[in-house]
Amino acid sequence: MPRRQPACCRINTPPPCRSSQTTPSSCAPPSPPSSRPSKGMAAAWKVVRGDASGRLLPVISFFLGAALTAAFVFLGATTDVSWRFAAWGSGARPGAGDEAKSFAELAEVLKNASMEDKTVIVTSINQAYAAPGSLLDLFLDSFRAGEGTAGLLDHLLIVAVDPAALETCRSVHRHCYLLRPAAGAADADLGAAKFFMTKDYLDMMWARNRLQQTILELGFSFLFTDVDILWFRNPMRHIAVTSDVAIACDYFNGDPDSLSNRPNGGFLYVRSARRTVEFYRGWREARAGFPPGTNEQDVLARVQLPLARRLGVRMQFLDTARCGGFCQLSDDLRGLSTMHANCCTGLENKVHDLRNVLQDWRNYTAAPMEVQSRGGFGWTEFFVF
Repeated sequence: MPRRQPACCRINTPPPCRSSQTTPSSCAPPSPPSSRPSKGMAAAWKVVRGDASGRLLPVISFFLGAALTAAFVFLGATTDVSWRFAAWGSGARPGAGDEAKSFAELAEVLKNASMEDKTVIVTSINQAYAAPGSLLDLFLDSFRAGEGTAGLLDHLLIVAVDPAALETCRSVHRHCYLLRPAAGAADADLGAAKFFMTKDYLDMMWARNRLQQTILELGFSFLFTDVDILWFRNPMRHIAVTSDVAIACDYFNGDPDSLSNRPNGGFLYVRSARRTVEFYRGWREARAGFPPGTNEQDVLARVQLPLARRLGVRMQFLDTARCGGFCQLSDDLRGLSTMHANCCTGLENKVHDLRNVLQDWRNYTAAPMEVQSRGGFGWTEFFVF
């Protein structure tokens, strides 16, 4: 079957490496001292065995050890919490206000959605993306239609940027969180569709970036996925266990370790560690050195090399044959895990083409195994006005 591409990809494809998505170590407490007596302590018991104080020594040692354990755990927990609060917002520890309440609420929903290794899948929506028949419906349907992906919904946190989107989320999913606007952004229309590279779009992207840093500061790793990405198989199997950051790219140069790949922040795994928190902090601080109107992934493309080298962060760029998109379309459905509606602008165009992509996937999985193994499946010739 000849290779055919989505119409919106053909019509609206921007220059290479310009993504057009419209969607959007913690300080571990010290190990407690062992409750088992050391050899030296056992010898001391033997020396004074016949004395009354010798009989009391094990008891005293037990309570002393318990007290020290409690003190170390408390100190470690206090230090850990203080560090995380200090990293929140402007760097000052919040009081018992809305910010602290939001912090605690986020920590709770992350805990409820996380996997055993404290990894959470995260996406973000607004009212336009959450509307019936829009991107959220297609996104969730792809998990149910995928191979072994339905169970991943238990670990998906949907972040809503407006109350209407939160209400929709709660009607269709278990784990939802409302991201409250930053100071000065309360009057923005957060529920409307955002066009690529407009001010509202850029504000949404940088707010998302700050949320991701906060998730890391709370001790959770995350796999962020734009809501205009369909999941067909578990993409985490393509992420190396040694990777601190694994990120998609619109055009893959063939080398997953090459920092000359240009990143696409719409699909991004980050392991929670001090070095990745510092990586995010450096990424955000670098924004000031770029012209107004520069989006977060263009900044990352310029600073990822010096940041990764300075902090010892291992970056991996994901092959578009596995984590693909419209920019560099793969026709081999046998190895494809995700499909991103990148290089396609406009909410209607994205919904139209992703609906056809999902139907193509269903046709593929409905075919006999011997037909699937031969390959040759292609994508529908989409037509978008």
